[in-house]
Amino acid sequence: MKIAIIGAGGKAGNAILQEALERGHEVTAIVRNPFKITDERVSVVQKDLFDLTRGDLTGHDVVVNAYAAPAGEEHLHVDAGNVLIAALKGAAQTRLIVVGGAGSLYVDEAKTARVMDTPGFPPEYFPTASNQGKNLDILKKTEQLHWTFVSPSAMFALGRRTGSYQSGKDQLLVNSSGESYISYEDYAVAILDEIEHPQHRNERFTVVSESK
Repeated sequence: MKIAIIGAGGKAGNAILQEALERGHEVTAIVRNPFKITDERVSVVQKDLFDLTRGDLTGHDVVVNAYAAPAGEEHLHVDAGNVLIAALKGAAQTRLIVVGGAGSLYVDEAKTARVMDTPGFPPEYFPTASNQGKNLDILKKTEQLHWTFVSPSAMFALGRRTGSYQSGKDQLLVNSSGESYISYEDYAVAILDEIEHPQHRNERFTVVSESK
């Protein structure tokens, strides 16, 4: 498959890029700094996300949005999402996969409390969580778009690739040790599994894995 990854130089984007390459996909990295991409198997497009057009994206089967907004400019998660929605709306052959956050996941079955609204949620992470949540809300209201929003666990860290994870929908998950954890490597496995065998069309899902 032809997969374009926006933000391929970041931690999540790079993990997804490596997993896609190992599975034999044709990968294009869309980045502002092409020097971050050194793998010769990758086609590199140097372009700012906010300058992307329909023509830049619709030649791909899947577009992965792994954009990370700078601190103090977290509203750009919403703006970036809107740019990609405008570019891909009505593009029947191209699917959008969004690297989301855990903050908008619910902590109760009734879906009345989100992770970012719980006591003790780090205030410095709230702007990112709330704006990623707004991006998800906009996606849910958008028609003529093929999308999937993938929330990691609360602890999202560089670790190891086990190739194993559990998935859920809108509620925060924990592993056998009671931890809400996913490595970037296993998150990438889940992303590629979803790309190759779609199970969550036009909805959000989340993943958790063992930390040890």
